[in-house]
Amino acid sequence: MKTRFFILIAGLIIATILLTGAFSAGFLAGRVTAPASSSVVSVQPEITADELTPLPPDYAGTPEEIETLFEPFWQAWQLVHENYVDQPLDDEALMRGSIQGMLDSIGDPHTSYMDPEQYETLNTRLTGEEEYEGIGAWVDISGDYLTIISPIPNTPAERAGLRTGDKIIAVDGENMTGVDGALVQKRVLGPAGTTIRLTILRENTEPFDVEIVRSKITIPSLTAEMLEEDIAYIRILDFSNKVDEELRKALRELLREKPVGLIIDLRGNGGGLLTSSIEVASEFISDGVIAYEEFGDGARRTFEARRGGLATKIPLVVLINEGSASASEIVAGAIQDHDRGVLVGAVSFGKGSVQISTPLMDNQGAVRITVARWLTPNGRTIHEIGLTPDVEVEISEEDFDANRDPQLDKAIEIILAK
Repeated sequence: MKTRFFILIAGLIIATILLTGAFSAGFLAGRVTAPASSSVVSVQPEITADELTPLPPDYAGTPEEIETLFEPFWQAWQLVHENYVDQPLDDEALMRGSIQGMLDSIGDPHTSYMDPEQYETLNTRLTGEEEYEGIGAWVDISGDYLTIISPIPNTPAERAGLRTGDKIIAVDGENMTGVDGALVQKRVLGPAGTTIRLTILRENTEPFDVEIVRSKITIPSLTAEMLEEDIAYIRILDFSNKVDEELRKALRELLREKPVGLIIDLRGNGGGLLTSSIEVASEFISDGVIAYEEFGDGARRTFEARRGGLATKIPLVVLINEGSASASEIVAGAIQDHDRGVLVGAVSFGKGSVQISTPLMDNQGAVRITVARWLTPNGRTIHEIGLTPDVEVEISEEDFDANRDPQLDKAIEIILAK
């Protein structure tokens, strides 16, 4: 077991160094969030790493130095196997826990371990084809409590009235204080037709319980429609690898109606594939930089607009809020820096780092590692800052209860004024 674990660690180091061609899905641009409607803890997507600068081959020390470094680990391994009261121990669980602990010690909530189930669901989710069983909400697992980023439209979470910022402090009456967000999310997931009771902590309210019946949920990449006053409206829900194909189809259909303007709604969109964000932004920006990746040594990788965008001239308003993160912020930031449209809503989440997801041998899941930060075309960093909209509009408690949407109303007003 010692030899196998050492090979696993060495393989992880090698896989991290030799990134070229290793990730067909590409770099992760999404946040550490996941649909509570699926069995995945992290929705972070990927993008090809063929331009990454390899680390020095001796950066982690020689094999002898590494073996010496790990001697206390093996001592602890032996002690727990010899002395722990309940035997036998689950060696696989101990190995996974060791990897998780190593990554947790870095102190970056976006660098983490995914078990096999979580990693499998991550990959299937990004195809836009899978059904998930759960409550139907994007969540943030990196805080003190599992936190709702946004309920997915037409799901049990939305019908139950869950909102952005809601914290799940108990599940079926069991206090979740101090429990890792990934473990809480596993508790929230479950078979369609089963009921779960969540205790919610919402700002300016006392904790309250919500009972939700889980269901099967298919997550669309977007929805599209014509609003009154001949305004086209597209809500992008997820930056999966099918979003650009679906977006181009929606744009063709809407543009045939000769709209006077277009509203792109990115509210509650927690991120997705970096490549997809570049494709989406290119539908609205004809040329120029969409985003930069900046690595630890200061080197930059430039992503420019791809030719052939279908909506590069039409008046444009983009809606964002505190649930708009990562890939959403890449699109919104590029549109803002290019003065291509008006951003309306609330300050976005502020997820400006890039992760790579690397599968581990023997189907033992994957590790997700932060490798870079991205910048807007004007070189702005939004990490832990967010994007400030050109026109800030808040949605009050009264607006929510009355089913009013002043942010959308303001976007329509701006389009008509143009």
